[in-house]
Amino acid sequence: MPVTPALLEIRRVAYGQPDAMRLIDEVQAEYVQRYGGPDDTPLDHAMFEPPLGSFYVAYDDGEPVATGAWRRTSVRALGATDAAEIKRMYVVPSARGAGVARAVLAHLEATAIAAGIDVLVLETGMKQPEAIALYTSSAYVPVPGFGYYKDQPLSRCFGKRLALGVLERGEV
Repeated sequence: MPVTPALLEIRRVAYGQPDAMRLIDEVQAEYVQRYGGPDDTPLDHAMFEPPLGSFYVAYDDGEPVATGAWRRTSVRALGATDAAEIKRMYVVPSARGAGVARAVLAHLEATAIAAGIDVLVLETGMKQPEAIALYTSSAYVPVPGFGYYKDQPLSRCFGKRLALGVLERGEV
């Protein structure tokens, strides 16, 4: 049965929660396929605990189908006063193309706004064209490189001013 984004249940979970860990292992395997190795960005579970951040798993009919998280960062792209970095965006292959990633991204934006975040930033790679298409179609713009892979030629960084994006769409 196809996934319906409107019926997803998105839950905040601990970074080490079993469903989260299984999906993180899957995304790491995908990085190995695409880039020849896993994402080696240093992460501490505490980075994803409020108020520093939040980690989410999306469920479709009780089955975990996607992850997404944000963690506060010192990156000050786009004039940020309080920024967060999106991490671990992933959708299982069987749920791709149904709008699940867009639903998770919208949830990340909404929860970040509720936490006082005014800019979200992220890093992705050139071997993930579907991720780049999602972010650019969601009003993310290129920002200067940052983080663990900032000097890598395949790395691409994007950001979005959340308050401005919300006001522009009339969702206040």
